[in-house]
Amino acid sequence: MAPVVGAAGPAIALLELASIAVGHRTLDALLKQAEVQLLVARPVSPGRWIILITGQVEELSSALRRGVEVAGAALVDRLFIPNVEPSLLALVSAPGAVPESLDAVGTLETLSVASVIAAGDAAAKAASISLLSLGLARGLGGKCWVSFTGELSDVSAAMDAGAAAASTAGMLLERVVIPRPDPRLGEILARGVDLS
Repeated sequence: MAPVVGAAGPAIALLELASIAVGHRTLDALLKQAEVQLLVARPVSPGRWIILITGQVEELSSALRRGVEVAGAALVDRLFIPNVEPSLLALVSAPGAVPESLDAVGTLETLSVASVIAAGDAAAKAASISLLSLGLARGLGGKCWVSFTGELSDVSAAMDAGAAAASTAGMLLERVVIPRPDPRLGEILARGVDLS
């Protein structure tokens, strides 16, 4: 079944901090502020701390405001998407499914966690693609990526939308579309990478 283009999803918020210690204090404060679901709270390269949360828009907004306040000067970046693509949210917790066939694969590489999430969300909403993998700055010098597959025209359209989203903040590093990739590439991308 093909994904629904522009599907409605839950809200997601991210804080990226330059200090791990301030990240701990910020996490505590925002969890006390509102009922949100914690998806990720961990260190990432290069020596930063990320907090990724999901929940209802009002609760998430409240938690994000409190987090920004507590983070202060340690705040590097933040992101709030009130209607995130559900398949992108799923990739945060588990690798994607191995596709049965590959017409084309696209990969967007960025320089921040917030920019790759924004890029993946925009790509998935722009065309009928399937997200394969999401790399969130672990052991990569702060680099991140999102990979997806679909028909070549859809992958190209998704690539344009995702690249535009990442470029807004000046964080797009590279964009690649591979037509007719080797089937083993899909397996490797869907497996993801664990550099912890």
